[in-house]
Amino acid sequence: MLPLRSVILFLLAALFEIGGAWLVWQGVREHRGWAWIGAGVLALGVYGFVATLQPDANFGRILAAYGGVFVAGSLLWGMALDGYRPDRFDVAGALLCLAGVAVIMYAPRGH
Repeated sequence: MLPLRSVILFLLAALFEIGGAWLVWQGVREHRGWAWIGAGVLALGVYGFVATLQPDANFGRILAAYGGVFVAGSLLWGMALDGYRPDRFDVAGALLCLAGVAVIMYAPRGH
């Protein structure tokens, strides 16, 4: 059950971090204003708390693995909200990152 919890937490973290960064981007780059920026900053703060809920206690491992989730999630976010269309190299890179997440987080360590 711990891997499932971990995956759910990674997805929630991605939602808050990518969503928060996107809101700040919209507020600044697209001139949507301070309300968007503020909402983005709050979402980024929530991301920081969600990351602490991971079952693994190793900060470096969690953040390293989350990096791969962030890469794949950012491409998906861009597709869903900005009309971005990844090419085959984007997709291959994201899949490599997710494979790295699986190795970092879920490989048997024997302890």
